[in-house]
Amino acid sequence: MDEALQIVNEIREGKIKPIYFLHGEEAYFIDKISSFIADSVLTEEEKGFNQMVLYGKDVTIDDIIGNAKRFPMMADRQVVIVKEAQHLSRTIESLSSYAEHPQMSTVLVFCYKYKKLDKRKTLYKHIKKNGVVFESNKLYENQVSEWLRRTLVSSGYAISHKAAIMLVEYLGTDLGRINNELEKLKLAIPQKKEITPEDIEQHIGISKDYNNFELKKAIGERNILKATKIVNYFAQNPKDNPFVLTITLLHSFFTQLLQYHGLKDHSPKNVASVLKINPYFVGEYQTAARNFPMKRVSQIIANLRELDLKGKGVNASSMDQSDLLKELLYRIL
Repeated sequence: MDEALQIVNEIREGKIKPIYFLHGEEAYFIDKISSFIADSVLTEEEKGFNQMVLYGKDVTIDDIIGNAKRFPMMADRQVVIVKEAQHLSRTIESLSSYAEHPQMSTVLVFCYKYKKLDKRKTLYKHIKKNGVVFESNKLYENQVSEWLRRTLVSSGYAISHKAAIMLVEYLGTDLGRINNELEKLKLAIPQKKEITPEDIEQHIGISKDYNNFELKKAIGERNILKATKIVNYFAQNPKDNPFVLTITLLHSFFTQLLQYHGLKDHSPKNVASVLKINPYFVGEYQTAARNFPMKRVSQIIANLRELDLKGKGVNASSMDQSDLLKELLYRIL
């Protein structure tokens, strides 16, 4: 997150490099940086003759180099953005000669999504020396809520801790998907107002009381009544609460709980660091560990794997979501 912001700030200050190679598993930051370059390096008048977008599946490295070596028209720079550059993975190393001596009046941007440039190869070393190599890594779940909060603060909004956790639990770690939902919230909620669980429920459709976040918490506390109410709600609203999402989150929870049991240092800081969870959740793991000994956790993980197969129709073609959820609770509690 900080590295992406640093790149944007340097460009804003006029410290512009001739090559930007944006690669890695998280598409969101790649899109943000490339969009900022497209929007801000040239004026609107300059863009007509000096900015172009190429697509990796439609061009060769020679095509890209040929365009990059052109001189700008009535401008100090030209911008060449190569989207879907991962389609050029087999020939990408042939860019090395250009990267060694890039055209200084060209800003060449590669959007190399879902793959990584080999750091051992010559190309990486040349771009690192003469330009910028940015590796966009997936954020861990404990990092996403902080990114979400910072994103909203930069736009003049605040969000309660529970509301942020609800979004991450429901949407996962796909930053693009989360950002789309944040844009919807911004349209509905005035600036400077704290976004609450009630806002999430009203504008995104995630129940503040009946969601996987609350189910996980109820199970950890062995609160059978609350867990049963949530499961019944899921059974009545299967489209909004798919079984595959519920069992995936619970499998992740109990796998982390097994790790927790194996730790020698159970201090909140160490637990959050090792399990890669938000410190806010450490208390839940402490409670769950008292309620579920290590041997029992191992049995539950095996049961969840079996139920996952049933949910996919293996030896259980006649089981609907309601039956699966009831068996899920029975197997755990």
